[in-house]
Amino acid sequence: MHTPSVDEAHAAAALHPDQFGPWGRALLNASKGLAALGGLAFVALVVMSLISIVGRKLVAMPVPGDMEILMMVAATASATFFAYCHLEGGDVKVDFFTARARPQTIHRLDALGSLLVGLFGALIAWRSGVGALSLREAGETSAILGWPVWLAQAGMVPGFALLALAGLYMCVQHLRASRGGAPEVLP
Repeated sequence: MHTPSVDEAHAAAALHPDQFGPWGRALLNASKGLAALGGLAFVALVVMSLISIVGRKLVAMPVPGDMEILMMVAATASATFFAYCHLEGGDVKVDFFTARARPQTIHRLDALGSLLVGLFGALIAWRSGVGALSLREAGETSAILGWPVWLAQAGMVPGFALLALAGLYMCVQHLRASRGGAPEVLP
């Protein structure tokens, strides 16, 4: 009798995006689009930083408020990657405890992990939204440029909301796979 290796057991328990049905593919496409926007934002930040550094060193003229821009845009942009990462299975996992586990057990544990990711995403999206509204009401602005701070915080909400959906979707898919069912259940 062949005893599956650790790699075989984990490969059998992996869910790949090519197994997603229509709802999963739509979620994956939305997360890819949002991650691409986040990536473009980081590229723009790099260009802005280079211009600011060169301007500061050569002509004593940095980009005004460069650090404010960096912090505000990076906060929003960093939230755009989490859903795509989760749907692609790019989360950090420690498989020490599941080295000899059956694929069904791994799916159940991944379902629990995805549920926690989904709940965490929903909680952070909610609190970011509430915080943004509070900052808006307070009228807080950045020190140098006078930009409304709430915009950066509100910009994080879509990324975390998409993370919540991705986590819940993957939870359902792993539960179905743990029972031997087809991954996609949502219309």
